[in-house]
Amino acid sequence: MSLQYDLIALDVDGTLLTDDHVLTEAIRDSVNEAASRGAQIVLCTGRGPSGALPVLQELGLSGTVITHNGAATINADDRSIVHEFAMIPEHLLGFVAYCRENGIHFDLNTAFEMMVESMTPEAEVMYGHYQAKPLVQDFRLGLPNGLVKFTVFGSKEVMDTVQAEWAGWPKQLHTIRSGDYFIDVHHLEANKGRALQQLAEIRGIDRSRILAIGNYYNDITMLQFAGMGIAMGNSPEEVKLAANAVAYSNSEDGVAKALREHAWR
Repeated sequence: MSLQYDLIALDVDGTLLTDDHVLTEAIRDSVNEAASRGAQIVLCTGRGPSGALPVLQELGLSGTVITHNGAATINADDRSIVHEFAMIPEHLLGFVAYCRENGIHFDLNTAFEMMVESMTPEAEVMYGHYQAKPLVQDFRLGLPNGLVKFTVFGSKEVMDTVQAEWAGWPKQLHTIRSGDYFIDVHHLEANKGRALQQLAEIRGIDRSRILAIGNYYNDITMLQFAGMGIAMGNSPEEVKLAANAVAYSNSEDGVAKALREHAWR
């Protein structure tokens, strides 16, 4: 059986992992089989490196990780930055003020660091699920440079309200719903598809030789760029419509079944 794709881009949460944040044996085995056949495996996630690299290690792999929804591409072997889209700190001041006024939890991320102004018990549990350990910092004297992602966290209802209100704001930055309970803010050019395109160009891989699997709105650009974009069965309808195929859900080892069906013949 020959390998159909040279690069396989995999989202993490809701795709590789179950809703309980577990990497099953079937998923690990199938990804390793693809790698052993010669495919370059690239995790492409909204997580930062601190949450993404342990998943790569659990897979028993190394290499490049696209993090922060494409805002920072990292070499896992030496923790170097391949590319990043940094924001202008002043462009974030309105978002920070909004969160303070409305009591909404937020974090600020450079390529490798996550910072919060305060910590709630709910946020502490949430960060634990993603293996993230934010630093508590005072931002009243100004925001740091090198920020690649601003994330807000709350109930689905609160995030629905925030998403609707921010939709009317000036488009200095890009906002994307990265989960039911999260909204991310990035540089206008930062997304998973753009980062995957950059990596493919560096490695001389044609997009027709790329397979991508994801499950949420922040995966759409990646699914559309890849020669074969596969949406998980647990994806919203809009994500499924952007894909070439739909897999089983993340509770049914969908990635393993999709790789066996599409990655090699």
